[in-house]
This record gives sequence, structure tokens and C-alpha cells, in this order.
Amino acid sequence: MSAQPRRVAVTGIGLLTPLGIGVDDTWQGLIDGRSAVGAISDYDASSLRTQLGAEIRDLDPKQFVNRRALRTMTRYDMLATVAAVLAMTDSGVELIEDDPDGRAALFTAGGKEISKPEHFEEVAVAVRGQDGLVDMRKFGEAAPSSVHPLFFIEGIQGASLFYISEAYALRGPNTYLSGTAESGMTAIARGFGAIRRGDADVALAGGADAPVCWWNMAKIDSVGLTTRSNELGAGACRPYDSERDGTVMGEGGAFVVLEEMDAAKSRGARIYAELSGSGSATDVEHLLTPEREGHALAHAIGAALRAGGEQAGEIDYVASHGSGTRRGDASEARALHTVFGDTGRPLVSSVKPATGHLGAGAGALNLAVAALAVHRQQAPPTLNLNNPDPACDGIESIVGEARQAPIRKAIALARGLEGQNVALAVRAV
Repeated sequence: MSAQPRRVAVTGIGLLTPLGIGVDDTWQGLIDGRSAVGAISDYDASSLRTQLGAEIRDLDPKQFVNRRALRTMTRYDMLATVAAVLAMTDSGVELIEDDPDGRAALFTAGGKEISKPEHFEEVAVAVRGQDGLVDMRKFGEAAPSSVHPLFFIEGIQGASLFYISEAYALRGPNTYLSGTAESGMTAIARGFGAIRRGDADVALAGGADAPVCWWNMAKIDSVGLTTRSNELGAGACRPYDSERDGTVMGEGGAFVVLEEMDAAKSRGARIYAELSGSGSATDVEHLLTPEREGHALAHAIGAALRAGGEQAGEIDYVASHGSGTRRGDASEARALHTVFGDTGRPLVSSVKPATGHLGAGAGALNLAVAALAVHRQQAPPTLNLNNPDPACDGIESIVGEARQAPIRKAIALARGLEGQNVALAVRAV
């Protein structure tokens, strides 16, 4: 007979969002109904469809990361490392210095593609011919003296694995996942699985991204999933509202520390919640636009519930994906209605109007929100939901102000740009 799966506790949360640095600042901003969305100020965004974003202010990374490491980090790596440090500090866990068996795991996620684009910008322009195409002969001649010597090394996608594992000597199972909202939640699901199976005793997992930077915004803007309502400022991202016309990107990250439950209790750890189940499914019908009825998302939620031994009627709160896109929100609402029906529907809210869409960090943030809702018996509102769309009437949205309520069990959701759907279930301890 196989051994019983081990229980998994969430003992640390690290939040780095445009609302603040750390759990308390971000959570208070969410509960107070504040939004960090505004006009992009780091560069001239006037040529973009969407000139709004949620940017992190007043962050001194030297408080969290040593100067030597910072010299070769991109912003993606820095945000991930800071969020991970915040989670480890919050957990109070003390890892053994010599861990030859690799019992401490690390799973990270991000949207990083290349090194710092400005390292390549000048030479890329200089070697273009009159036809606008790159003259590869000129590039070959100029590259040795014009391309930053660490351009490739700095641009390695999974570099955050190195920086974080180096900081804490994490020698156990590890993976870097590249993607959008689903990747950060999948990283946490991987950490959950590693502890549950007995492959690790502690796991640091989450995601971070910098989608507001000019390099990413130039690409995201062309997809047509971001809002055109620049004049609305902080009111532009409107999940489930009849006037919604797209999302707003934000930068930041969220990491959690997961531990085997008995060990966490033995050391007297503060336990936010128990992570009880995970599920995922892929919608292969369309690229970028989710299948109308949300069947794949409903399947992912159902799988998470079954894995945790939960019943749909027991779920009190859903930290939804709620990005503010026309088809995405409607299909998510239908998926929730499929799972939860008309009676006993859980409270639902999206934090994206407050923090922006954190890209690869968005799903991890939702898991943190679900765990905090269970821990603090309170859930944040969905901002800017002034005229609920009848197409989204299958959900019980929290509107106006935060809701104090008995929240014993919750679900966190994340959806990717190419059909990925992930759900994680948490419950009170």
C-alpha cells in the first residue's frame, strides 16, 4: 500500500507589488481598495494603445540583494529575488547549511526573454542598412566591441534559479518555468507536489515579471488584450464589468514558502493555510482567446478539488484570474458557474485592477491572496466593477469594499495566453 500523501503548509509569503513591499503593505492596499494603476512614467508610452501600467516605486533592491549579484541581474531577476527573500524572511524557516540530500526545493517562473535590451539597442540600430534590415557583415564586425560582454549570461531565462538558490543554498529539486500568469502558479504546484510526494521538505516557489517595461509593452500592446481606456487611469481595468475592454499590466512578484505540515507545526511556524490540491488543463480551441464555455478551466478547478478531497459547495472564496478582457472574463464566469452552480456560490474577486496584471507573477499572487483570505477571514474587492455584465452573472463578486466573512476554503486561479489553466486549493488549518 502506498504511503499517505504528506500535508503541505504555507508558512511564508513574499509580495512585491506596485501597492507595496511585503505582505502587510500589499494586503492593506487591497483591503482598502487602493489601485496602483496610472500613466506609465518610466518611458514615453504615447505610441502605445495602452499607456497605463502599475509600476513599483521606492524599491531599493540593495536592502535585499547583494551588490555583486545586482550587477548582472535584469529587472526580472531582481524582482524575483526580492520577492523570494521576502518570502523566506516571512517564513522564519532556518535551512540546514549542509544539505547533501537536497531537501530544500526551488521553483521559479518569469516572463524574461533576453538580457537588458539597452545593451543591444545601439549596435542593432548602427548595423542596419538603408533597407532597414540588419547587415550581418556589419554586425559581425561591430559585435566584439559593441555588444555587452555579459549580454548572453545576463539574458539566460532561468537566471533567478541561480541567484535565489545561491542566496539560500537550495540544493533540491528545481525548475524554471517561462510563461504568463499560469507559470507562477504552476511553479507553486510543483513545489506542492515535491513536498507531498516526499521529494523535499521545504520548497520556495513563485513567479515574478516586469511586463510594464518598454520591451514587453511593445509586444503585449500589439496583441490587443490591454485596455484602450487611458483616460480612466486607475479605473481602466474593469473585470466582469459590461464596459471592460482589456487589462492593465503591472510589475512585481509573489513567492511562498511551503513546508511539510508536521515539521512546520513542530517548529512553531505561523501557518497561513494548507495547500491541499492542484489541477490544470489546456484549452486547445483558440490562440489567445479562451473557449467560450471555459471547459478547461472548469476541469482544472475540479481536479484541484478532487486532489484535496474538497466539495465544490465547501469553497468560500475564489481568487479569480479576472483580467478584464471581454471573452476571458465571460468564459471564466461560465467555468465557475459550471463548477459551483446557482446555489452556495463562493465569493469571487480579482486583484488586477489594484496591482495590474503581474504577468508570470499573477497566478502566484492569486495563490497568496487566497491563503491570506483564509488566514485573515477577509477578502479584497474587485475594483471598478460598476455595471456587472450579464454574461458574467454566474459569480458572486465582491464589489465596493472588502468582505469580512468565514473563509475556510478557497481556490486560486490562473490562465495563460495560450490556453493554460491552473487551479490551487487552500484551506484553513
